Amino acid sequence: MAISPPSDLVLDVVKAADPMEVQVAQEKLKASRAAFRATSLTENGDGFSAKVDVLDGATAKTGLDNVKNRAKTEEIPETYRKFEAMVLQNFIKNMLPSDSEQVYGKGATGDIWKGMMAEQLGNVISEGDGVGIAKQMYNEALRKKEGAIVNASADQDDRKVAFSMIDEFQRKTFGTPTADAKINNEA
Repeated sequence: MAISPPSDLVLDVVKAADPMEVQVAQEKLKASRAAFRATSLTENGDGFSAKVDVLDGATAKTGLDNVKNRAKTEEIPETYRKFEAMVLQNFIKNMLPSDSEQVYGKGATGDIWKGMMAEQLGNVISEGDGVGIAKQMYNEALRKKEGAIVNASADQDDRKVAFSMIDEFQRKTFGTPTADAKINNEA
């Protein structure tokens, strides 16, 4: 049996030491190793703060860093913005991943957190220019008030023209013959 004095001595010391003290020493070694790695990454410019600074610079260049600093072309009433935020919330909630238990949690609580996240995203998007739903609805309401949109009923000639346009569209889209062509083929 060969004896390796340095390693045997180390093992004897480790065996004689209190297990809790050994565990504390191991944790200190791991922490100092992690701190050393973080410091070396920071010194090389590859650390977390360097990456965040790059992202902050990109958002500042695009003007996306602060929604409240954006220039508004026209004031749209809050009710229209709230409606747009609600519509966006539904879109965003459906776009968020469904298997996100690590992020939001499990069960009903996770669904609530996911809904709250979608709500906040919808509100922030609609605070700026949004996607145009609020603006379009507001402009439509203004035109109705001005009388530009008249609620007129269609007469029989208008209905025939509309149905012929629909038949023509279906024929071009689906390659089906129109009603007139069917009658001519049967005769």
